Amino acid sequence: MTSVDYATARHYLLDRPEAEEVFPFGPDVAVFKIKGKMFATLAQDAGIARTNLKCDPDEAQALRDIFSGVLPGYHMNKKHWNTVLLDGSVPDHEIERMVDRSYGLVVKGLKKVERDALELAYSAEEIYR
Repeated sequence: MTSVDYATARHYLLDRPEAEEVFPFGPDVAVFKIKGKMFATLAQDAGIARTNLKCDPDEAQALRDIFSGVLPGYHMNKKHWNTVLLDGSVPDHEIERMVDRSYGLVVKGLKKVERDALELAYSAEEIYR
């Protein structure tokens, strides 16, 4: 990703294997799912994009301590979700890593048959990068 904004974040989220974009909360909040399970949201407010990403609880707090643009998940379980502001305060490579981690955590929580099908169709590197 280069200079992460709404469009580049959306492209990266949709680039994850079998990711789909839906709008269950209205046109202003994109929700990204794998096999019907949410792994991210993406919205924009006052020109600043933000994404909600699933995170390991210990890592979630550490990321909030390190980066000013990482906040407790907006309208989410704050133990397991962070909101990441795409305002330049978080390095691009870290945003990519957090997206990948969120996707991988959700895949690991899928039903075994769904997870196995994904792991057969794609490499572990693609799914759990």
